Amino acid sequence: MTERLVTNHATDEERGLEHVLRPQTLEEYIGQEKMKESLRICIEAARQRGESLDHAIFYGPPGLGKTTIAHIIAREMGAALRSTSGLVLAHAGDLAAVLTNLQEHDVLFIDEIHRLPASVEEALYPAMEDFQLDLVVGQGPATRTVKLDLPPFTLVGATTRAGSLTSPLRDRFGLVYRLEFYEPSELEAIVVRSAGVLGVGIDRGGAAEISRRARGTPRIVNRLIKRIRDYAQIKADGRITKQVAQEGLAWLGIDEAGFDDMDRKVLLTIIEKFNGGPVGVESLAAAVQEDKGTIEDVYEPYLIQAGFLDRTGRGRQVTKLAYDHFKRHSHLLM
Repeated sequence: MTERLVTNHATDEERGLEHVLRPQTLEEYIGQEKMKESLRICIEAARQRGESLDHAIFYGPPGLGKTTIAHIIAREMGAALRSTSGLVLAHAGDLAAVLTNLQEHDVLFIDEIHRLPASVEEALYPAMEDFQLDLVVGQGPATRTVKLDLPPFTLVGATTRAGSLTSPLRDRFGLVYRLEFYEPSELEAIVVRSAGVLGVGIDRGGAAEISRRARGTPRIVNRLIKRIRDYAQIKADGRITKQVAQEGLAWLGIDEAGFDDMDRKVLLTIIEKFNGGPVGVESLAAAVQEDKGTIEDVYEPYLIQAGFLDRTGRGRQVTKLAYDHFKRHSHLLM
């Protein structure tokens, strides 16, 4: 299966390149202004007191900068960043191995924190609250619990499913932030910055065209700029103008709404097979031959946020905006 260009999940190639394009400070971080202002105050206050920043959790769709902000917090606090994932920490012993290697004021980043097993989550509570780790030592009648003191640290959690977090875990974070989809003007600034980092010539028209089709997501912006760079290098003079961007995006199969083939398939299936909806997600998944969870986590968030799809009590229903889009682009009809 071909990798979706407009997916907001990172590819292996991007994980290797993200550190190049990733902003290093809050000043360089574009967008999420309310979050940045809050973090700026909290970080400065913690630094002045010589304390660790309070535990923080960031939630929202993939690709909006949750990992990036964890790196920035560590840099702004002058601390080391230790990264892991809720999928990796399968046992309480895995968590203990990570926590006992932390230094004072380190930042521990746990991606997809909602995937932590219950036993690991419970072991995390005293570490977050009291900077202590309860270790079980010995076996049988000789079993006993030993409390191990930990250096003060900051836990930064990230999740795409805030609703899957348990209340006890969520309540232990002092800082809670939702990352929103980006405005086109913010994405345009990211395009210009990334083009500069990559050494690609781009004019304002080219940047605007790419940002308009990037589905409100910085990760997709950076993916598109790299692919359009390839197109411009071979088909143009290497500089990305509005026309070059339009031609490159057409070559990639991305229309004016930022839809790829699968987005169009989801919407058109609801229009043509289910009379516009409402239709249950199970029936929709069967019709487009896609996993129900993938539709809910990958395709729906942007379609709903952008106003092309409604999630009602009776099922999924396309909006007038979706009908208007396909009327303007009748060649996209199935």
